[in-house]
Amino acid sequence: MFFRWVGPTLQTKLKKPYVHLLFGARQTGKSSLLRALLPDASLWLDLSSPGERSRYLARPETFVQECQALRVQRHPTQVVVDEAQTVPALFDAVQHLYDSDKKRWRFVLCGSSARKLRTIGANLLPGRSLVHHLYPLVLNERPATEAVALSRILPLSERDTQTSRFPAVSLVDRMAYGELPGIALAPRGDRDDLLQSYAYVYLEEELRREALIKDWSAFTRFLRLAALESGQITNFSAISREAGISVPSVKSHYQLLEDMFIGFQMQAFSGSPRKALLSTPRFFFFDLGVRHAAGGLACSPETVLADPGPVFEHWVGVELWKRLQYLGVGKLSHYRTKAGVEIDYLIERGKELIPIEVKWTENPSTHDARHLRAFLDDHRARAKHAYVVCRCKRPMALDDRITALPWWML
Repeated sequence: MFFRWVGPTLQTKLKKPYVHLLFGARQTGKSSLLRALLPDASLWLDLSSPGERSRYLARPETFVQECQALRVQRHPTQVVVDEAQTVPALFDAVQHLYDSDKKRWRFVLCGSSARKLRTIGANLLPGRSLVHHLYPLVLNERPATEAVALSRILPLSERDTQTSRFPAVSLVDRMAYGELPGIALAPRGDRDDLLQSYAYVYLEEELRREALIKDWSAFTRFLRLAALESGQITNFSAISREAGISVPSVKSHYQLLEDMFIGFQMQAFSGSPRKALLSTPRFFFFDLGVRHAAGGLACSPETVLADPGPVFEHWVGVELWKRLQYLGVGKLSHYRTKAGVEIDYLIERGKELIPIEVKWTENPSTHDARHLRAFLDDHRARAKHAYVVCRCKRPMALDDRITALPWWML
């Protein structure tokens, strides 16, 4: 088992006397992490297995009978259900068992879709459950080959661990293959094939089964366009025209990707004295390797180095977003005025604003910081310092309020 930053926190929370829901996209390592944290689980159901899933779909009461047959212990008996959303009736069964005896069992339901969990599992939430999330790897879990250094912008607390971290990797490899644990550990020559399989088998087949999409060819066109436009300002009308579907359908498809943890929306910053701000959100795929494959691109260094700037910006945005989700405090947004002033990312934590520009350069200059300087001038009360994240060798002071940082010190 490799080190996962959220592991110690999750281990502590799983001891609390509630039903636990662990969300995350497929292949983010949910099952591996739970098996490491709950090695003594008395019952473990893997509903990704067609045979197992069919059995409980046909007779969901079997689950209640199996739980009731488990030996009563001094401590709560651990029961784990993987891909729980595929058998909706199990949520009612868990509620029945939990309400009948809150101390006898400790239920952990693991899911890769919030769509059914939100509609079918909503009755678990009020006063009964704690929700947890797992994301692809962050820098703390998979260090850079260049150096090991503390984050300057959004640090995750350092944790003493005897568990090995994932092998160090270069920036270009992160941009080419993404940060899914299984891909990180796979032989380099197999990564593209594995990611292409993820796109076809999971993104297409799982989404088809989950959403009951009627016009699958139109959705396939949408998925490719959404992947290629990932990280950019979302143009619903343009995608509607190219995919041949209505704007409401485009918005619904984007929501589906969010429900399946395949992506997230980043809203435009609104707390500015400037009135001429663009308010359109940006949509990001949760992983660059999956984005490339879903967009019909080869997952390779050659692909990203053909136009590295936007891909690097995408990687920084997803890295910041994952850390904010784990920290549970703060918001990530973007800033763009109609006059063309643009800030790639804004971190809002309480009253503090941290503006960030991303540049694919080894030699940042004051010219790279001109929009940051304008933003700092307009928001003096909240924004004290800004950063240019780039490929410089070590931190550089571009002026007394703006620092250029190597990407591995993000």
